[in-house]
Amino acid sequence: MNSRLSVRLSRLLNMIPYFIAHPGISAVEAAADLGVTSKQLMSDLNQLWMCGLPGYGPGDLIDLSFSEESIEVTFSAGIDRPLRLTSTEATALLVALRSIVDMPGMVDPTAAHAAIAKIESAIAGGSVPEPNGARTPPVEAPAVATVRSALARQRALRLVYYSASRDVVSERVVDPIRIVLVDNNSYLQAWCRQAEGVRLFRFDRIEGATELDEPARAPSHAREESAALDLFQDDPAVPLARLRIRADYAWVLDQYPMHRLAVHPDGSLEATMRFATMDWMARLLLGFGSGVTVLGPPELVAAVRERSNAALAAYAEAGFEEAR
Repeated sequence: MNSRLSVRLSRLLNMIPYFIAHPGISAVEAAADLGVTSKQLMSDLNQLWMCGLPGYGPGDLIDLSFSEESIEVTFSAGIDRPLRLTSTEATALLVALRSIVDMPGMVDPTAAHAAIAKIESAIAGGSVPEPNGARTPPVEAPAVATVRSALARQRALRLVYYSASRDVVSERVVDPIRIVLVDNNSYLQAWCRQAEGVRLFRFDRIEGATELDEPARAPSHAREESAALDLFQDDPAVPLARLRIRADYAWVLDQYPMHRLAVHPDGSLEATMRFATMDWMARLLLGFGSGVTVLGPPELVAAVRERSNAALAAYAEAGFEEAR
């Protein structure tokens, strides 16, 4: 059995006890809890109809009553308990929980720490006493808690947000869609009313959040899972830098949103990268020293040259003052 089928089988087997515990839950709510799309959930439910006990007759197969509004299990075929975790699975789950609990917005830290404690106790057979100095759950930042609350209640948000690419703090109203993990950082994916598009807001850059007394109203197309998951979308309105990267600096392509165009005989690379402001991009490129050369646009070349000359002049002046 390949890994994809194995994952789906585990999900299908655990769906039955989940729906028994949540009778009448809607497809949207269940999909959010189970970490799948509504479309995938309905596909899984149709698959469950063909699962059951040997004989595979009307009295042997799992039976469900489901629609977009309500899902109920009418016959479980004996699959009414969740699968038990092996020690390897429990350890993997603990590692995942511990790694994600410190990422703002991804989970309720109190609930995550309670789950960690229960799993640890189950692994040890319930014999592990609570230590006097037990680690307490981290206190969630007020802005993060507000964002999670607004998302759960499907309310609009007013954010105070620091944009690192523009080096500015701005205020905007957004319609939250979901929380996502991209490149080891947690983000709020939301429809930005100011930009009229889907944007990602990194949690550790949200300086303030206010839940508004109005429902979130992100357009339907904005709710697609892949919407705006590319942190730097290829927007023609955003300036494009053309760069030549020395062979021993090829690592920058993994660290920054660059698109490789060509590889030269000496091993150097030619690439492009979109940027928000000239000042920010010039500062970034200067940090690479001789490892990255700016080929265009002319305005960026001039900005980097100007900053380089100013830095050299400052060093020269400092050296002259020390010599005196």
